[in-house]
Amino acid sequence: MPKNRKLGFVTCVELGLECMKAIYDAGATLDIAITLKDNMAKSKSGRVYIDAFCEERSIPITKIRNINDPESIQAIKDAEIDWLFIIGWSQIAKPEILNAPNLGCIGIHPTLLPQGRGRAAIPWAILKGLEKTGVTLFKLDEGVDTGPIIDQWEIPLSEETDARMLYEQATKAHYAVLSRILPLLIDGTAELTPQDNRLATEWPGRKPEDGRIDASMTCKQAHALVRAVTHPYPGAFYDSAEGRTIIWKASLERTSPSDKELKLSDGSLFCTVWERCD
Repeated sequence: MPKNRKLGFVTCVELGLECMKAIYDAGATLDIAITLKDNMAKSKSGRVYIDAFCEERSIPITKIRNINDPESIQAIKDAEIDWLFIIGWSQIAKPEILNAPNLGCIGIHPTLLPQGRGRAAIPWAILKGLEKTGVTLFKLDEGVDTGPIIDQWEIPLSEETDARMLYEQATKAHYAVLSRILPLLIDGTAELTPQDNRLATEWPGRKPEDGRIDASMTCKQAHALVRAVTHPYPGAFYDSAEGRTIIWKASLERTSPSDKELKLSDGSLFCTVWERCD
């Protein structure tokens, strides 16, 4: 692959590291990597440290508190980056960052944009009972997940898909879609397609308390919630006189005498993997 583009990368999570690997597996290189300071976001889902990867490949690392900090902008300009990948990063890039690379910034969002702009893409895809989701590679603009689409990769869903499974599938899809499109970004032939805002939907962020199961739910609703917020998320739970129980896996039918039965509005949900939280 011709190396006539200078590339940079911003990440602090597993999904981003997989994409960094995809770049090198495709025969390209990175001229700079930006990540969070070591003491930040230690409990963030998928948090990783990219030091070893970068040291093995002599990639300069800049560690920051916020992507919009002056040192971030200066590092990108000093490296004369063409494309900057910002993947698995929750902070919104401001115009100064978006305009710092020569050609712009690229992100990957784990939905089929314009559907599912916003947060908590993996839990919401399961909770909404979608037949498919995916990942979208797109050029960042000043909106939230609103930039023109470069490529997409579909992921089929079933009534058994849980967050761990979908997270793993999304990680593989990140790698696949970047591997497929990287040569076009390098040679300047990638096509950008504006999103159809008439089809756009926005999904809100979620908090651990949103994993609460109450007796008014149907078994199907509770089962979907358990699947949507299991590992690597905080888990579904219910409170009783005995305290709080976190449910990591459940079934609509009893699978073992040891299953914990949870009475709901239209029957029972059977908790197969659970723990008491004192």
